[in-house]
Amino acid sequence: MEVRVLFFGMLRDFAGGESEHLSLPENATLEDLLAHYGEENPRLKDILSSIAISVNQEYAHPSTQLANGDEVALLPPVSGGSAPVPPSLLTSHAAITRERVSTRQIIDEIKHPSDGAIAVFEGIVRNQSRGRRTLYLDYEAYEEMALKQMEALAQQALKDFEIRDAKLIHRLGRLEIGETSVLIVVASEHRAAAFDACRWLIDTLKRTVPIWKKEYFEDGAVWAAGECFPAEIRGAEGSH
Repeated sequence: MEVRVLFFGMLRDFAGGESEHLSLPENATLEDLLAHYGEENPRLKDILSSIAISVNQEYAHPSTQLANGDEVALLPPVSGGSAPVPPSLLTSHAAITRERVSTRQIIDEIKHPSDGAIAVFEGIVRNQSRGRRTLYLDYEAYEEMALKQMEALAQQALKDFEIRDAKLIHRLGRLEIGETSVLIVVASEHRAAAFDACRWLIDTLKRTVPIWKKEYFEDGAVWAAGECFPAEIRGAEGSH
């Protein structure tokens, strides 16, 4: 059988491309696929234990059995509407865009007379990182899956916190110093719920949504080292 394998962030650099088609034996699992890449590429082998894997845009365990035509994505630890957004990159509570994010516009759109609080988190590009002067950042994502995960986070927040509405927006592409990379807006009757939900949304997004950033400095560029995926996403400890 044949599957399509996608590489993101630093994995793309190690693999030497964005994707490839891989032939595997019938009844092969994700663990077999990972073993193949570990043997073929020592640079990949060193970090396979810290990545997450998806099959057809859903997180999957290494024991998952593959089928012909599956799309498998190897996802390194993540990096942690103001303008028209293509319909394919827009859901009820989430959006991915390459245009500037207008925080004021999103706040005005979400407000309702029943709200007593609007909590906002706005991630912006700073001019330095780890003692080096930053020139700009470049964000990339497994876009369809990232949007699906962001919408799921919003739905979970609406269920778990006493909030009325939530919006999650992430920008991709090149971002200059001072520009907004991610925006979380939460509306609720009381401020405590809005604060709690907003904090949970950004913290969870940074740990689980497949979005990566590359930092460009005067003397080179590096992929930002993100947090490891939670154990339930990476699979059993030591499984690969």
